[in-house]
Amino acid sequence: LTINASKDYSFNMSEQYDVIDGMYNSRSPYEYGMFRTSNIMIGTAFGRSDVNGSAAFEQFKANRIIVANRLAQERGIDLSNPANIDEYGYPVGYSRTNQEVLMPSFLAAYSGKDISKQDNGFLKSIPLPNWELRYTGLAKLGWFKNSFTRVTLSHRYTSDYTINNFQTNYEFLENPNSLNAGGNYPTKNVVSNVTMTEAFNPLVRLDFLTKSGIDFGFGINKDRLLSMSFDNNLLTEVQGNEYNIKLGFIIKDVGFTTNFEGVANGGRIISDIRFSTEFSWRRNQTLIRYLDYNNNQIGAGQDITNIKLNAEYDLSKNFLVRFYYEHMFSKAVISTMYPITNIRSGITLQYKFGN
Repeated sequence: LTINASKDYSFNMSEQYDVIDGMYNSRSPYEYGMFRTSNIMIGTAFGRSDVNGSAAFEQFKANRIIVANRLAQERGIDLSNPANIDEYGYPVGYSRTNQEVLMPSFLAAYSGKDISKQDNGFLKSIPLPNWELRYTGLAKLGWFKNSFTRVTLSHRYTSDYTINNFQTNYEFLENPNSLNAGGNYPTKNVVSNVTMTEAFNPLVRLDFLTKSGIDFGFGINKDRLLSMSFDNNLLTEVQGNEYNIKLGFIIKDVGFTTNFEGVANGGRIISDIRFSTEFSWRRNQTLIRYLDYNNNQIGAGQDITNIKLNAEYDLSKNFLVRFYYEHMFSKAVISTMYPITNIRSGITLQYKFGN
C-alpha cells in the first residue's frame, strides 16, 4: 500500500511606486498565482450523474444559501430585515452567483462533505491522501497456489483540486464594502475557473500467470473531470468508464528452415512465439450543466473499442521480428458526429548490437 499527498502553491506580487517629496507611494499592486492539492472525491464518485440530473449538482445548488447566510452573518448583515434579502432569498451582497458563495458550495458538494464543515475561500491548508494498492498474496492460497505462479490484485486512486490562476480584484482594493455591478461584495481575489479531477486507474484489476505460462487479466478504469466556470456559472463534467481484458501466451519451440548464412543447427531456427492481445471498451461523455437553468446537455462523447494483437519471434539472440495489429473504432454519442475507424498494422525488425 502506497499513500501520497501533494500540494503546489505559487504566489507572485508586483508593485509600482512613485516618489513625491521623498515619499514612496504604492501604485497598482498586483498579486497572482496558482494552487493545486491532492484531494478526495470518492464520496460522490458512484452517485447518479447523467443528462437527466446529478445528486451532487443538486447538493451544490442547495449549499449556496447556507454559505451565503454564513458570509452575511460574518459581515454583520441583519438577515431578519427584508431589505437585506434579494428576490431569490439570498442576502444582498452574497447572491447565488457570488464567487465566495459558489466556491465552498462546489467543493463540499462534489467532495461529499457537509457544507457546515467546509471552510470559506478557495485555499485548502492540508492536502488529502491518494493511494495505490497492490496485493500478490492470493498466489499463496489454496486453489490459486496450485494453478498460478502469480496473482496480482491492484487498485489506484488519484484526485486533484486545481486553480490554474487567481489574481487581484481591483474592485476589492478600491472599496471592499461597496456592491459591484453584479450586486455583490467584491472578493479579494478573482478566480475564473476551478477544476477537480478523479481517477480510479484501475478501480480494480486482476492479473494471472498460470503455471503453463498463460498470462491474462481484466480491469475496470473510471475517471471524471469537473470544471466550474465562474465567468458564466457553467459546470462541465467529463466522465470516463473503461473495461479491458488482456491475454498472453507462448507457443514454444517453433522452428523453420532458412538459407540465411550464419544460422546454426544446419539452417534451422527454433524459438518461441510470444503472443499478447488486449481488448478494451471505453465510453467518454461530456455533460454541461447550467447552474440556474434546468437544462443539462450532452456536449460531446464517444464509445471507443480498441483491439491490439502483438506477436514476437527471435530469429537469433540479437535479431527479433515483431508483428503488430491495432484496430480502434470510435462512435460518437451525439448524432452530429460520424464514426471513425483507425487500423495500424505492420512488421518490425529489431537488431541488438553487442552481447
